[in-house]
Amino acid sequence: MKKGISIWSFPAQSLEKNFALAKDAGFDGVEVAFHEEGEVSVNSTEKDLLAVKKAAENNGIELYSVAGGVYWDHWLTDDDKKEREFAKDLVRKHLNAAKILGCDSILVVPGSVNAEFAAPGKVVDYQDAYDRSLEAFLELKEEAEKLQVNIGIENVWNRFLVSPIEMKEFIDKIDSPYVGSYFDVGNVLFNGFPEHWIKILGNRIKKVHFKDYRVAAGGLHGFVDLLAGDVNYPAVMEAFKAIGYDGWVSAEMIPPYHHYTETIIYNTSNAMDRILGRK
Repeated sequence: MKKGISIWSFPAQSLEKNFALAKDAGFDGVEVAFHEEGEVSVNSTEKDLLAVKKAAENNGIELYSVAGGVYWDHWLTDDDKKEREFAKDLVRKHLNAAKILGCDSILVVPGSVNAEFAAPGKVVDYQDAYDRSLEAFLELKEEAEKLQVNIGIENVWNRFLVSPIEMKEFIDKIDSPYVGSYFDVGNVLFNGFPEHWIKILGNRIKKVHFKDYRVAAGGLHGFVDLLAGDVNYPAVMEAFKAIGYDGWVSAEMIPPYHHYTETIIYNTSNAMDRILGRK
């Protein structure tokens, strides 16, 4: 497996500085993120994105995936049709940005039924959410196939696609080699076991996030440093071995740290080396 890290794990500074930090800490690559503003965003030109790609190359860092926080503000499942169309347009721009950056995958939140931390009080009927999200991906898969960039649907705290069997069946209904799972190990601990999800999703997994979670803490406060929580990483790695997954794994350290962030980057690198059997 190749060892990567999400850009959300870094201090608030330029991508170039964070690429240099990632390299010094021992990471092979960085997962950048698609925003409504910033260096990789809706408004980024091809020239802007090629500059980001060059900055990564200059620091010996590979770019392989583009995460997407925009889908917490703009839901593919929204009751407002205009909002759903806007979200679909974001996915198209996201795919194009990834293509220019040389990344083979993007991370997309498939919409939500409810996400209290993102939109308190907002609830979408589950069946409506399912139908709308499926309709969106059946449409968007054509763009992914044309660009040959994977759409990775992430399992998140959205009260939607809450079991591995449901996620598997949802992906199978889309029926595209370019639409699969962006599997987040830590997100599962809230109500399940990541090793179970891995075995069920199998070769549908396109990319992986490493996080850790302490169940007793609950809520967002439960996310902790790698190897400090309840994820059974030996079982997780056995499950990945069983399905033959050997792609990128990205550490996603959230919530963001405000003190000694650089130390967390180095600690995370060491923990990942241990998990991946490099040490």
